[in-house]
Amino acid sequence: MRLSVNIDHFATLREARKSKVPEPVLAALLAEQAGASGIVCHIRGDRRHIRERDLRLLRQSIKTKLNIEMAATEEMKKIALDIMPDTVSLVPEEEHEITTQGGLDVIKNKERMAPHIRSLQQKRIKVSIFVDPSEEQIKTCAELNVDLIEINTGRYADLEAGAERNKAEKEIANAAKTAHKLGLEVHAGHGLDYWNIRPIAAIQEIKEFSIGFAIIARSSIVGIEKAVKDMLHLLE
Repeated sequence: MRLSVNIDHFATLREARKSKVPEPVLAALLAEQAGASGIVCHIRGDRRHIRERDLRLLRQSIKTKLNIEMAATEEMKKIALDIMPDTVSLVPEEEHEITTQGGLDVIKNKERMAPHIRSLQQKRIKVSIFVDPSEEQIKTCAELNVDLIEINTGRYADLEAGAERNKAEKEIANAAKTAHKLGLEVHAGHGLDYWNIRPIAAIQEIKEFSIGFAIIARSSIVGIEKAVKDMLHLLE
């Protein structure tokens, strides 16, 4: 089971004081040394945390893989083709949201997204879509020939233990099985932490998790390397 660490909120802390610290790239390198299989970051239109400078330094520095989350816009496509990450994850983006609120509506945006995806793949950049655990949405992802998907676990993560969370867990499991049958590599993430990860980690079709806030919050107490190792222990 692989873990990619999202470093956005190290940059959020830096931007809170318009400072030079903490350095997101240093955090990424320490996460790699602790066993992370990749680094994830989201460059938003308002540049509230990650900036182009961070992307360039990450591309030059990390040894695993770089996954950049971004909206499917021409501005972001130009950035991707300049930086050349290993993977671009297409996500929905609202101006005033605190964090991503849901998966991308692939069915609604299929025609617009198709040439966008092809232009990235032509440069050998893998394309992922952050998608809700909906079989119809996932089938549309397969029709767009993306390389992988990331299943949105946010609803599951927001629920307390009980019948509703069990139902949400089953929806994720069914979505993962559907994606796997369609030939998609399956990742998952959003809201996962040290207390709710185990049931989702038991879903065999999910090969990688993208986790950020929980790891960063824990690292403020115990350090980034221990926070990453603690999460890896739970995934194992």
